[in-house]
Amino acid sequence: MTTLDNVFHLNDAHTTIKRELIAALTTFVSLSYILFVNPNILHAAGIDKGAAFTVTAVSIAIGCFIMGFVANYPIALAPTLGSAAFFAYNVCGEMKINWQTALAAVLVASVLFILITVLKLREKVVDAIPQDLKYAISAGIGLFIAFIGLQNGKLIVNSDSSLVTLGKFNSPAVWITLFGLTLTVILMAMNVPGSIFIGMVVTAIFGILIGQVEVPKAIISTAPSIAPTFGQAVFHLKDINTPQLFMVVLTFLLVTFFDTAGTLIGMTEQAGMVDQDGKIPRIGRAFVSDSLAMVEGAVLGTAPLGTSVESSAGIAMGGRTGLTAVFVGIFFLISMIFSPLLAVIPTTVTAPALIIVGVLMAGNLKKINWDKFEIAFPAFLTVIGMPLTYSISDGLALGMIAYPITMIAAKQAKKVSPMMYVLLVVFVIFFLITNM
Repeated sequence: MTTLDNVFHLNDAHTTIKRELIAALTTFVSLSYILFVNPNILHAAGIDKGAAFTVTAVSIAIGCFIMGFVANYPIALAPTLGSAAFFAYNVCGEMKINWQTALAAVLVASVLFILITVLKLREKVVDAIPQDLKYAISAGIGLFIAFIGLQNGKLIVNSDSSLVTLGKFNSPAVWITLFGLTLTVILMAMNVPGSIFIGMVVTAIFGILIGQVEVPKAIISTAPSIAPTFGQAVFHLKDINTPQLFMVVLTFLLVTFFDTAGTLIGMTEQAGMVDQDGKIPRIGRAFVSDSLAMVEGAVLGTAPLGTSVESSAGIAMGGRTGLTAVFVGIFFLISMIFSPLLAVIPTTVTAPALIIVGVLMAGNLKKINWDKFEIAFPAFLTVIGMPLTYSISDGLALGMIAYPITMIAAKQAKKVSPMMYVLLVVFVIFFLITNM
């Protein structure tokens, strides 16, 4: 305990090894779906699915170790589905760029990411964002992940007439979600320790009993080789030689920059790490950690890694230090040989956890100064923009563009930092690049 306390400062964070372990298990179970979703997306780009599975697990593990030891944050780093979809469907699909060259573009963007991190540009940007908008970012991420949970649990489904609508209650998937949600809500209301994790385990068992969750056919299996993807990004750096590919690099850089910045702010706000001045301690180290994780992920052969919103589930269970992240990394390494067991954790089982965590994160709404319209409007755009655009970075951009405008209109321009005016221009360019 003494050694771990010296490394992770558990006593200072008012946490214990047991609490960090439970938090890590919760984050891992919530995030485990990425082991199957990410390879499926990358396979659409032409990458071997088996290699993508192993790369996903290894890259997450390395990223978590970096975040845990360097930044001492209870945050997992994993391939972001938004970046993975852009990689597979836009770059490799619409642009007809082979996946090896696309990985090289990710690697170049990752190196640029490290450069702007070392120059402390990212840190300056985060410090410039007003406290009310930081609360809005955290609450917006809460609504976003709750929306994902409602979709994963089939409680909310697509609708041609109204975009979304309520799911059908004769669906077995809905039964599993409602069972898990009801159980977890009861456990949370009773203040049962580890309630979210317990809810997921019992829900998985319930799914097996009603025949809707497949019983694993094996316990262990050999992890597939990463040889098909390892190093391809480096070998194809020479292919980054056209304006189109430079634009791909820039897009990866912009999307990842704003996505990870917004998520990091939300996660640290939820964990109570933000000080009274609105500053986030060790934020520079956290930014270095996710930058390095992007590099190692590209070299191994996956889409950009970033701060995982599922980390909020572990934070809600008491995770407060990097020990949580390290435990998550260990679980992902173990998962490579126990992959058949992960089949019993479909998205319907993890959906209740995301919904509950969304409720907890939405609590930051009460801290926003709603009485001042010049603050309320950009905060509202940030909060509502994330779930409605299905993008943390887009919601963040909407709020950042609106804030300087409303403050100028309210004759409060002097309270806006110069960096916020720079961000106004940057985010407008960001929209022009990513949405044209």
